[in-house]
Amino acid sequence: MAGFNSSLRPAASSSSSSSHSSPQSSSHVFNSKILLLLTLLPLSLAVFAFVLQWRGEIDDPTTRWTPKDRLEFPGMDASTSSQHVTRRFSSSCAEILGQSRSVSFPYYRDWKFNHTSDLKPKISITTSTSAGLEQILPWIFYHKVIGVSNFFLFVEGKAASPGVSKVLESIPEVKLIYRTRELEEQQAKSRIWNETWLSSFFYKPCNYELFVKQSLNMEMAIVMAREADMDWILHLDTDELIHPAGAREYSLRKLLSDVPKSVDMVVFPNYESSVERDDIKDPFSEVSMFKKNYDHLPKDTYFGNYKESTRGNPNYFLTYGNGKSAARVQHHLRPNGAHRWHNYMKTPNEIKLDEAAVLHYTYTKFSDLTSRRDRCGCKPTKDDVKRCFMLEFDRSAFIIASTATEEEMLSWYREHVVWTDKALNKKLMRKGILTRIHAPMVIIQGLREAGTFTSLIASAQSIPSEAELLSLVTNNNTSSKTLKEKTDGTKEAELTGRKVLEASDLVLSAVPPLPPPTIDDDI
Repeated sequence: MAGFNSSLRPAASSSSSSSHSSPQSSSHVFNSKILLLLTLLPLSLAVFAFVLQWRGEIDDPTTRWTPKDRLEFPGMDASTSSQHVTRRFSSSCAEILGQSRSVSFPYYRDWKFNHTSDLKPKISITTSTSAGLEQILPWIFYHKVIGVSNFFLFVEGKAASPGVSKVLESIPEVKLIYRTRELEEQQAKSRIWNETWLSSFFYKPCNYELFVKQSLNMEMAIVMAREADMDWILHLDTDELIHPAGAREYSLRKLLSDVPKSVDMVVFPNYESSVERDDIKDPFSEVSMFKKNYDHLPKDTYFGNYKESTRGNPNYFLTYGNGKSAARVQHHLRPNGAHRWHNYMKTPNEIKLDEAAVLHYTYTKFSDLTSRRDRCGCKPTKDDVKRCFMLEFDRSAFIIASTATEEEMLSWYREHVVWTDKALNKKLMRKGILTRIHAPMVIIQGLREAGTFTSLIASAQSIPSEAELLSLVTNNNTSSKTLKEKTDGTKEAELTGRKVLEASDLVLSAVPPLPPPTIDDDI
């Protein structure tokens, strides 16, 4: 029995092992199948959805969000963004793989810059310029991107030439006003000539003459802005870009919509470009380093690093340091020089922004030295340049450009304008005096890659010939005759207001371009 039992034990043990392993094996196979199913199911659904989207048969769910819930850049509408997403997925594989690795904004291709925006507030910019398309087009479309509605361009020189002007006139909501004899006769009758706030700038050459011209143009632009139902108006040069930092979005429209209704004027402190090379060709696309304004720095930081920041130049900034301003379009508004606005009937309620700024791209190209020299006929002497230029650096630059050789000019430019000391740059960057701002560069690069500028120039070729263009210019200026009546022949209430304020006008003066505080101002 013992042998019999012993012979049975292995069999029993084997049978027991078999009975236990069978359910374990079945359970393992079942679990493997479940895991395989769970893995394949989402992959299959993903592939199926991708195929449908590739064929354009379904839309991305994000395109079905309500406009209120969807984040959009200023200037985009729901139909535009929806159409683009569908079009993007229907592109060929070769097209997608062939894209550049550089920063790209493909949605710019479908932006409708030619539609009239009904968004509020409506913002206008006026400028006086003689620049070419390479500067004006990026300037206009950058500001369109951040929410500017209308542009009033007072053009002369290159900007008024047929090849340039017909492109500019083809842009919706861009109005060109040419420097014609009729315009000069109209402005000669402006009430400004009988007032005292600008009188210290009258009948002087170069920058003073430009300052008066800008003020007269701003006066006319106010009338145009009111006729176009604008809410705000700014005066900028075409080497200046608004940087709407501090807004909920990178949008000037959002920034100004948050300004309290009681505020009449908003001041944007200016930041000044700090070029790191002497061969800049396209400042808007190549310059990202800026020197911050005194108003955006702690007092101890500003004065504590003043000498290193000036690098032997007359002032902290090469040119002006008192910013630019935006004003609400309202009755009795008038310019107060190129940097500020005023009102004939009241003292405007003004605020200064803590983060937003005007980016001033000044002396960014070596050729800026000679171009400024060629625009002014003053003698290159210390006494005579004071008649022509308001700021000390402009005076020094004019003398160098008028008396030095090309090699000496380049050496002077590198010493006084170009920031080649990387150790100093890093130090001032850590202190917060220098800063990097890439948004304008990226936006303008995106516009360029999207073909915005080239397509506009190409489409403008179908605009009427030069003879017809001259006819358009004549009609343009004839239609502006009503501005004379609205600028000069104001309502009696306005004239009465002027008489009441004559005494205070004797005290007030136009705000010129002013340098930032100097080390001597640190009391």
